[in-house]
Amino acid sequence: MLRIFCKSKITNAHITNTDLKYDGSIGIDKSISSAVDIMPGEQVQVLNVNNGERFTTYVIEEKADSGKIVLYGPAARRGESEDELVILSYCLMETKEAHNFKTRKLTLGKNNQVKGK
Repeated sequence: MLRIFCKSKITNAHITNTDLKYDGSIGIDKSISSAVDIMPGEQVQVLNVNNGERFTTYVIEEKADSGKIVLYGPAARRGESEDELVILSYCLMETKEAHNFKTRKLTLGKNNQVKGK
């Protein structure tokens, strides 16, 4: 049996800007997405702490160490600059594999910087 698990979790992410005139998605600094094993094009669930919005989209890679978290296209209507986000990705795995699985978690520091950089 396959089960759905939270593979990656980014907390304390803050929207740096929005761009309504785009096809849609979320841009995430490459250093952030790499630290939690989220790939460009991967589906993510985005939770806006400020307004309670939850939506599903896919990731676009932003420049490494830029601190950018950008809502593009229709997603730009789901938050404003400085809103705090939680970003989650999921995976399917067999029950046996899941017993030893650990979610990759990252809490961002000031200006969306990966702590320890």
